[in-house]
Amino acid sequence: MPEFVKTGIEGLDSILNGGIVKNAAVLVSGNPGTGKSILGLQYLYNGVEMFDEGGIYLTFEETKDDISEAAESIGFDRWDEFVESGQIKVYDKRTLLRSGDFSSTLDTILDDLQDTQYDRLVLDSLTMFQLFFENEQEQRQYLLKFIDILKDSGLTSILTMEQSAVFPDTEIGLENFLTDGNIYLIQSPAGSTSNRYIWVAKMRKQPIKNSMFPLEIDEGGIEVYEQAAGFSMMGDTPPMFGEEDPGGLE
Repeated sequence: MPEFVKTGIEGLDSILNGGIVKNAAVLVSGNPGTGKSILGLQYLYNGVEMFDEGGIYLTFEETKDDISEAAESIGFDRWDEFVESGQIKVYDKRTLLRSGDFSSTLDTILDDLQDTQYDRLVLDSLTMFQLFFENEQEQRQYLLKFIDILKDSGLTSILTMEQSAVFPDTEIGLENFLTDGNIYLIQSPAGSTSNRYIWVAKMRKQPIKNSMFPLEIDEGGIEVYEQAAGFSMMGDTPPMFGEEDPGGLE
């Protein structure tokens, strides 16, 4: 039986049948504003607060102050305390882009990761990560190296990814095949408001509940309503509540 790392996100661990397989690298994709960064922050915050597991946060788009403000705004009141104590280590855009030579910076980070005592990692976002490479071959080489080092270092990782399509089946990229799991966050217009959903499309080495489930973002972060599946992504018929996908073992 595989060992699982719990996200601590209400409803999500149940959909995953226990959490994320230890040492897996999971891709979380969605449009801007769907909650990808919040999910990443919550995964690290819960890791420290609930499970005494330290985490690393890599961001190419935000400063430490930006991240701190975002965490506080969603109710992660002890974020700064965890950062100051070293339980959460943040590499922000000033750190990652300081040298002007991204390959050199990345090699330094990869060296740091190999010596890490942390348990979790979030990269926000893989979209920006990929922009630093001149061609797909170089991108693939560094992405494979990056994921291999995450696994070898005992890190269970979430990598966020921007997508332009509302529904994910129109955009399948290299990153989908190189990661162990694919989770999609979807925001669907509904009159003057919008509905939010989460779909776990793939998880290697574990069964999953394959329907699309509603979620809300409120004080305290994301909550998934796993007893109220919206509809199945596998066909046109509404899903059975609690329906599981035995084919998630790939």
